[in-house]
Amino acid sequence: MAPCARVPLPTAVAGMICLSLSAAPADLCSQAIPPTLRQERGDLARWLAEAPLSPFAAVALHPIGPGLTIGAGQADVPLAEFGPGTVKEENGLAVLTLDDRRRALPRGRPVVVGPYTFLTAGARGRTTLAVFGAPRGVKHPAYFTYRGDLVASAQLEPPERSGPFAALGLDGLETQAVEAGFVRVAIEGQEARLRTYRMGESEDDEAALFVFFQDPTNGTSSYPGGRFVELIPQPGGGYQVDFNRARNPFCAYSTVFPCPAPWPGNRLSVPIPAGERYPATQEAR
Repeated sequence: MAPCARVPLPTAVAGMICLSLSAAPADLCSQAIPPTLRQERGDLARWLAEAPLSPFAAVALHPIGPGLTIGAGQADVPLAEFGPGTVKEENGLAVLTLDDRRRALPRGRPVVVGPYTFLTAGARGRTTLAVFGAPRGVKHPAYFTYRGDLVASAQLEPPERSGPFAALGLDGLETQAVEAGFVRVAIEGQEARLRTYRMGESEDDEAALFVFFQDPTNGTSSYPGGRFVELIPQPGGGYQVDFNRARNPFCAYSTVFPCPAPWPGNRLSVPIPAGERYPATQEAR
């Protein structure tokens, strides 16, 4: 991929030209945020502040195992609004029992119970229960300055591993994943080969492709554990890898969520000063 050309183009056109991750002129590749990305960031900020399943609304996350207790005091899920209750997995389905009334909690489907929202996830026998209340302590995401030179086009190369496996997604919940393959990008003249997972049910061809990566900004200006970036399918084939869309996992917002383990080979030696920063208390640009 060639570096950005030094030509006077409108911002929108310049963003299309800046497809290389190699060094590029700052007057072209450091530019205003594209309207679509600005809209995405605004939508995310509103979702984090208001959505029932926002990480800022998370109260608890536990594997159901042999069963969880719910209620006041020393319950596994301490919810003072409820009398003693349980959540158990029965024949692969999570069942909530409160006040001698049973209620199914279908996997992946939010269920409103009083002032809370219950969500079960994970494979049969490994089901987890997440409980959400009202969003609290909300902080808007903060971002690095937009970098047009950190947008690339790439083809998906064959995977090394076959078959589905369990993995933690951006939302901190266990999901099914398959290794979709690898994408190669050039960053400051250095080539990186990034492992890519399709996150979701293995038979779902529309499930999103993600790269979870780490780089030298982790722990200083970005989240210590790493960040996710979703691959965007292109009309002519291949994918766009836009590091300006790099997102922190939910564990960056709430300690309720576990952090994903590093994906093999996805530790970059070159800093990626693009996408979401950390901590989120920093002023967003």
